Amino acid sequence: MVRPTQLLYPQREPALLRPAATVLLLRDSPQGIEVLMTRRAMTASFAPGAYVFPGGGVDALDAAAHAQAARRAGQSELHLTQAIAAIRESFEELGILLARRGDGALANAGDIAALDRKAPFAAQCAARGLRLAADEVFVLAHWITDRDLPRRFDVPFLVTRMPTGQTPVADETEQFEPVWVRPADALARHQAGSFFIIFPTIRTLQRLQAFATVDAVLTACAATEQPLWTSCPRAGLLAGKEARYMEHEHPYGELAMVCPDGQIVHALDWQSDHPVALLKNVMRLTAPNPGAMTGPGTNSYLVGDPATGYIAIDPGPADAEHLERLWRAADGRIRLIVCTHSHPDHSPGAKPLQALCQNTPPILGLPSAPTARAASAFTPDRALQDQELLVLTGKGLEGEITHTLQVIFTPGHAANHLCLVLLEDGLLFSGDHVLNGSTTVVDPPDGDMTAYLDSLDILSAACDAHGVEFILPAHGYVLGAARDAIAHLKAHRLKREARIMAAMQARPDGTLDDWVALAYDDVPTRMWPVAARSLLAHVERLRSLPPGNN
Repeated sequence: MVRPTQLLYPQREPALLRPAATVLLLRDSPQGIEVLMTRRAMTASFAPGAYVFPGGGVDALDAAAHAQAARRAGQSELHLTQAIAAIRESFEELGILLARRGDGALANAGDIAALDRKAPFAAQCAARGLRLAADEVFVLAHWITDRDLPRRFDVPFLVTRMPTGQTPVADETEQFEPVWVRPADALARHQAGSFFIIFPTIRTLQRLQAFATVDAVLTACAATEQPLWTSCPRAGLLAGKEARYMEHEHPYGELAMVCPDGQIVHALDWQSDHPVALLKNVMRLTAPNPGAMTGPGTNSYLVGDPATGYIAIDPGPADAEHLERLWRAADGRIRLIVCTHSHPDHSPGAKPLQALCQNTPPILGLPSAPTARAASAFTPDRALQDQELLVLTGKGLEGEITHTLQVIFTPGHAANHLCLVLLEDGLLFSGDHVLNGSTTVVDPPDGDMTAYLDSLDILSAACDAHGVEFILPAHGYVLGAARDAIAHLKAHRLKREARIMAAMQARPDGTLDDWVALAYDDVPTRMWPVAARSLLAHVERLRSLPPGNN
């Protein structure tokens, strides 16, 4: 866990969460699913003027109305309360009544006309013998309002089919202008500036596009009785403007590490002109070598502070301007230079960076193996040992300061690959073993797929042992949920391996190119020559396994 003393910004408590419920009323049309949306009042305290799905806060009377609602066997107490709240809000805001009469028929216009939108809802329904159709309301998603906002809600996004024979009529107080709209059209109108919708609505509409019919949506939700996704978004600055992200999106982990309380202060723009402070003791400077294999560029890291000096991790290519910026960012006080491996976008900058420093810091790492390509030749001043500790110490305003990097030998991407764990803060510097935004290439003979997968297990165990929450890769943003990220990466590799095995079985006499076309048909063809290298690594691994294990 990151030490609070290393966070860049004073932390604040996010606003308390309020329980709420929102419902997507859906109907089928010849052009696909349509969803009912309404415009919030311009005076509303939350998202004024936005087009939304009906909904609002959960109150005590919703939880007290369970006996008046129909319920599915798998529907939890909480989900039942939320469904009742959504049914009530649909009636109060739009005059839509999700209820059935005693004979099982849907509530009709007479029932709706007999109810007062401003009077206690459940009691009125009970008086008319109406049973709330909560069993027809399913949980689609679970949204938790962003930590930076002054009003926050813990809200399920529920779904149900629009009852036939009913027409939405806005209350003209909270909601206005009800409109049926296809998700794609709502998103297009928002993009054009004529249909304002907020982040959770945008993301929900985007995912709703994957379903062809209302039945398909309800079936997917009924399968587990759990949200199809859960999210508490985070925001950063991109080109000077707020940009929000869900947990699966690339910048999310970095925002979680730099601004755990949700403050919108961290710039996400990739540039090579100046270092980016991630913590008080971690800076990142991205080399100006963007490309298909390097993403936005190779990340060089400085670990330490003015009191302890710095360890430079992966100085990158021998780019004079990049290395001078790295040296200046450390005020020349670089104590050690560590290369995670010998590839030409990682280690060539080590010697010229060393030459800039008056104290001549030693270059550490592992020498390149005989299997390495000529461009990856590398000999450190001293070879590191697995589990070795690299320690920086100094005296700061608050007393003794220590930053300790533990070396972990992780062959696979390269025979001499290693990773580093910053023990005091639970950070994993993963080199090219784990990336954000792409999958690392394992290129035989220096790359070995079995070793790569075994090293993932080693890293997962290190995350457990040292409470690692964040991964700082050589390419891309910081990754959060470290163990989950590693598990996802291993599952992805094994899934790809299964596709490669199927391709080999389908074309037993095929070439590598034949198998790439089958196993990587979801990858752009321009990347197939690179994919062929990892495919070869999988093929070698499969052929090395004992019979019955492949």
